[in-house]
Parts: sequence; C-alpha cells; structure tokens
Amino acid sequence: MLAFTALAYSGMWLSMSPLWLAGFRRTGAEAMGALEQVCVSAAMLTPALAAVLVLRRTEPAGKLRAAVALTWPKGTTGHCLPALCAPLALTLVSLVVGAAAGTYHVDLADMSGFRSRFAPEPLGERGIPWEALGRWLGGLLLQMAVSLPLFFGEELGWQGYLLPRLAPRGPVFALAGTGVVFALWHLSTLLLGGQYPGAPWAVSIGAFLVSCVLIVPVFTWLRTRSASVVPAVVAHTCASTAAVQLPWVFADADQPPHPLRTGLVAWPGWVAICGLLAVLWWRRAR
Repeated sequence: MLAFTALAYSGMWLSMSPLWLAGFRRTGAEAMGALEQVCVSAAMLTPALAAVLVLRRTEPAGKLRAAVALTWPKGTTGHCLPALCAPLALTLVSLVVGAAAGTYHVDLADMSGFRSRFAPEPLGERGIPWEALGRWLGGLLLQMAVSLPLFFGEELGWQGYLLPRLAPRGPVFALAGTGVVFALWHLSTLLLGGQYPGAPWAVSIGAFLVSCVLIVPVFTWLRTRSASVVPAVVAHTCASTAAVQLPWVFADADQPPHPLRTGLVAWPGWVAICGLLAVLWWRRAR
C-alpha cells in the first residue's frame, strides 16, 4: 500500500509540475485552459496506473481486473442510476441548507447565476432560459461521458485497490484512511487553488479532507452493493462535474456561490452527506 500511495502521489505532482513551472494559480471560477486540462487529465490516471504497477508484482495478469473490482456483475447497471442521482440529490439538499442558512442566494425567477455562467443571453433578459438550459444539459452529459474514463483512473486506485486492502483493519479505518489518502492526493491542486479558489491553503486542505472522508463512504456503499467499482466511478464523475455546476444554475448572479459555503465540498454538503450516511447506518442497523 505504501508503494501504491507513493506512486500515485508522485504521478500527481509530476502531472501538475507544468502548472507549477508556469506560475499558474486559480483565483476564481474561470474555466480551465488547455494546459490545465491536460495536466489534470494526466493526474487523474495516476492512481489506476499505480495500482496496476503494484498488482503486477502480486497478481497474475489475468486477475488484474478482478483485483481492482473492474467487473460487471448482474445488477451493476441498476446500481448506476442511484450512483448518478445521489450526488445530484445531495447537492440539491446542500443548496437548500445553504439557502436556509443565508449562505446561498437563489434566483429561480430569472436564473441570473445560470445566465452569467453558462448562457450567452444578456443578463438583462428575464425569465427562465429554457433553450439555454437544454444546451447546457446536453453539454453536461457529453462532458460526463468524455470524462468518465478519467474517473476510472481515480477510482480503480481508491475504491478498486486501496479500500479493500485497508479493510482488514476495520471498516472505519478503511473508510477514513481511503478518504485521507484520496484528499491529500489532491494537495498539489489544492495549493494551486483548484477546489477553493482564493481560499487560504490551510482552510482548503482542511475543508477538502472533511469532504473526502465524508463522501468516500457513499462511493464505498455503491461499490460494495454492486461488487463493482463502476457505480463508484459514475458517482465520482457526477460529483465532480454536474454537482459542481448545479449551484450556479439556481444562484443569484449578484451573489455568486462561494466554494467554501456552497455545494457538496462545503459545509452545507457535509450536512447533506451526514444525513445520507445516518440513513444508511440506520437501515443497516435495523
């Protein structure tokens, strides 16, 4: 496991090194440029590559897929639907929590946040931009489909390799350990402002540690129920694409979503995830 972690972390820092050398820092909600996209894409493949390199020393070549749960048992397709819906539902709950707390400001009448972020129509126009919403949704589905292989690159490492090898030490240790390793693997991007642009680095690291430790049990629940890593990959893809964009859809453009106060990786998201985990624990304890 130490070899896997060292390889995955080294791959991440090596992949992000061009951005460090270029002096890149993310300070706002701007879209990634070409160099950032290439570096991030390369980094996302490193956990799977690390797992394969380590497993080639211990597993026969024909058993590598099974060793990282890259399988498709009966019922896997059915588990992909809740994997797709869970991050969206959790994000919507987090927006309700944020709106109730006054940290998320909603504009459902004109969807000015959506217009400012995704739609070409002038902000002065009023009403719900249905055509722009349709184009955004189509583009989002395409983005998720294109990025799905990259999230296999991550989850084959975390849910496929790391989690089951930490499991003999107990479920709490396995979940927390996977969450911490998963979070700190992002250290390079956190320091560059990737997840929380403009936030102090200590706050970014702490917030993302909490977010990852909480979301890993959700991914693990999907992985164990299906006996496959595929639903976890689908959930991770949705959480990192659709769930990131969703707060802007309902936001007020004059008070845009703040990454530390809005969404799945902010405190309202932690409240939503804790609620889901409590329900799952209660159902298991019955």
